[in-house]
Amino acid sequence: MTNLSHVKGTTHIPLFEGTIGDALHKAARTWPEAPALISRHQAIKLTFTELLDQSQDFAIGLLALGLQPGDRVGIWAANCLEWTITQFATSLAGLILVNINPDYRPRELDYALNKVGCKALVLARNSKHADYVAMLNSLAAEGRLPKLAIKILIGEEKEKGFHAFKDILQNGHGQSRETIDHIQASLKADDPINIQFTSGTTGAPKGATLSHKNILNNAFFTGQAQNLGPGDRLCIPVPLYHCFGMVMGSLACCLHGTCAVFASEKFDAGAVLKALDEEKCTAVYGVPTMFIAMLDHEDFDSFNLAHLRTGVMAGAPCPIEVMKRVISDMNMREVTIGYGMTETSPISFQTAKDDPLDKRVSTVGRVHPHVEVKIIDEQGNTTRRGVKGELCTRGYSVMQAYWNDEEKTREAIDDDGWMHTGDLAIIDEDGYCDIVGRVKDMLIRGGENIFPREIEDFLFTHPDIAEAQVFGVEDEKYGEEVCAWIRLAPNAQLSAADIKVFCKDQIAHFKVPRYIRFVDSFPMTVTGKIKKNEMREIMNAALAGNAKE
Repeated sequence: MTNLSHVKGTTHIPLFEGTIGDALHKAARTWPEAPALISRHQAIKLTFTELLDQSQDFAIGLLALGLQPGDRVGIWAANCLEWTITQFATSLAGLILVNINPDYRPRELDYALNKVGCKALVLARNSKHADYVAMLNSLAAEGRLPKLAIKILIGEEKEKGFHAFKDILQNGHGQSRETIDHIQASLKADDPINIQFTSGTTGAPKGATLSHKNILNNAFFTGQAQNLGPGDRLCIPVPLYHCFGMVMGSLACCLHGTCAVFASEKFDAGAVLKALDEEKCTAVYGVPTMFIAMLDHEDFDSFNLAHLRTGVMAGAPCPIEVMKRVISDMNMREVTIGYGMTETSPISFQTAKDDPLDKRVSTVGRVHPHVEVKIIDEQGNTTRRGVKGELCTRGYSVMQAYWNDEEKTREAIDDDGWMHTGDLAIIDEDGYCDIVGRVKDMLIRGGENIFPREIEDFLFTHPDIAEAQVFGVEDEKYGEEVCAWIRLAPNAQLSAADIKVFCKDQIAHFKVPRYIRFVDSFPMTVTGKIKKNEMREIMNAALAGNAKE
């Protein structure tokens, strides 16, 4: 065994070289009458045959609107049947699905749609905190969306200037499959099929471009690690716009003949527990905060979780005690921990159901099949086992590129194909990986990746703010919370409440700083670099002190 932090996954199961359409067709042939999707809040159940039929109908309807293979189609909605149909339909038609965060506000929506040149957008009417139609119409009225030609609205109500989702579906129903079959036959595994926005350490979000091969294979191996199969029911409370939901969830279910269950549009602990009980779910996904919310639910003991056995916890570091409670109190004796990033489709490491308990609760497992990982020091040399360094990964799972951004792509993926994750990790002598920090200045709040520069850039637009530094601080519920240190312009006066009002409805709610401190200066190195680590230590100490008082 090598003593270097360099590991390679097994290769005895070959990679799948087909497309998402191929996988859906195979599922419908193999498990035609088996349940494929249950959307409880919509009172809808579909078999694999019905899911294929509706996906084909919607694909034909999209093409009838003038869309062509390679066009980008955005989806802006919370978890629902229409999201999944759009996901499969775009794949069948060779259209590139663009995932839009349901919490985006006009500024973020404007950037995302224009960055990738979305020609069509499928959207919900609204969410709990936002009116999507009003936001979109406002941007369109200002001439901000020159390439967006087609707007498709989910729901029963009609809206001027919007096509109804159900009408597009109906228009494709009963039509010849010849065109869609011809397109399907021409598609290749390496074709780009999905763009997911992931914020960079500096500047605006970047569009990670993923292929059929990227996400299908990652979905397969993620599901295999849980031993998913026909008869299993996987509850998916994580958002579909993340790889967690649409890849590890929807696609894994398609590949393994497993039924996907949506408990509600957005995560609700009570709704999830009720779904686990009434649908007899055998698996459930979530970030640690979701599991904490379920475990702490006032009626937790009233739900029957006897069928539950597995799932994935990922998106943020998991407290060991929480993991132990998930295994004992939720009956998830085979639960797995996963680590990855959008740019790697997403999973690179995952625990196995038969790993020792101490490894399952304190590491992110061992390297995935067909994936290669090394840990490097600041000079780029591979570290010895047990020595911390930056985690780099390569293989089929690495994204094709950041959409229309060669410079950022070259920064992330080196000439040898290594994706530099920016995460600090240690690989032990048995090949288990422990994520110990981040090189890049990213914070993770309840599974949401947040990059300070984006928030800083927005705060700078306030005329009374001279400088702002944003970073993460420790938080028991979300893992990390957003903190901002702000230096005001001369003679300016602002309160923390003023800052939050300024942010409201302009940036996603999870990006709004919870903690705000006004300062005259920032701690800096002798070369003039801001010392965010020192600021973070000061705030963590202050917050810990307040908690004790």
